[in-house]
Amino acid sequence: MSAEPLQTPDFIGLTKVAPFSRRGFMTASAAVTAGYTLAAGPVRADVIKTDTDGLTAGDAKIKVADGEMPGYFARPNGVDNPPVVLVAMEIFGLHEYIKDVTRRLAKLGALAVAPDYYFRKGIDLTKISDIPQLLPIVNSKPDTELLSDLDSTVVWAKTQGGDTGRLGIIGFCRGGRTVWEYAAHSGSLKAGVAFYGPPVDAPNPLWPKSPTQLAPDMKAPVLGLYGEADAGIPVATVEALKAALAAAGKTAEFKIYPAAPHGFHADYRASYRKEAAEDAWGRMQAWFRKYGVFG
Repeated sequence: MSAEPLQTPDFIGLTKVAPFSRRGFMTASAAVTAGYTLAAGPVRADVIKTDTDGLTAGDAKIKVADGEMPGYFARPNGVDNPPVVLVAMEIFGLHEYIKDVTRRLAKLGALAVAPDYYFRKGIDLTKISDIPQLLPIVNSKPDTELLSDLDSTVVWAKTQGGDTGRLGIIGFCRGGRTVWEYAAHSGSLKAGVAFYGPPVDAPNPLWPKSPTQLAPDMKAPVLGLYGEADAGIPVATVEALKAALAAAGKTAEFKIYPAAPHGFHADYRASYRKEAAEDAWGRMQAWFRKYGVFG
């Protein structure tokens, strides 16, 4: 077997970025202390930090087919039957950025939960410092297991009083791919929002069909948010996914942000683009309101 990491679109997008100045970035020790992962590169000093005022937030233990999956959740206090939003993480594990996104969603009124579905390897992905070390772990995750883990997370959310009749999913990078995959799998999903999720997969027998191949199977409307300057996801592949969905009569919308790179929403990374990130976050909220997750 080759020792070379599988060159997935998200890997390419994450690693082929423009040079940056280290001014305005945390030291490595400060980044680790703050809960970020070094594998994603230097961490910006002015990251967004969402407090827990008015929220209950913390670790979750989610029953899955072969054990107990860790996760992180946040929910608004004093709200009965809040909508449920799954948060599908990047390849870097359950680090502070994903937890903060979960709290941001709770501030909007949702019971948000981010499952740590790579837990079976027994390795804390947030402690790995190089992307090539991560890839053999995350690329060995079968889609069948991933989808089952997400279904189990929905069951957990219902036991916590969440309204799974108003179910949404949001994901970033590899998690954006997960959004497309779950939208083709779940008949309970109301809507999904995919941030720069690869439309086409690198060859992997554990991933039977890419999002584009699954276009005819989509069961929920998905909003796709992409960067024009994403080195790993050419605009042509996004347009091909859009065309496949249209041909299948599926509901989807796309926004491609001019000059935005992969990871434009990741406020902890050099790839962050404030204007695009804020616009995308607003579009996510409007999408969830339109299709019955929020509101």
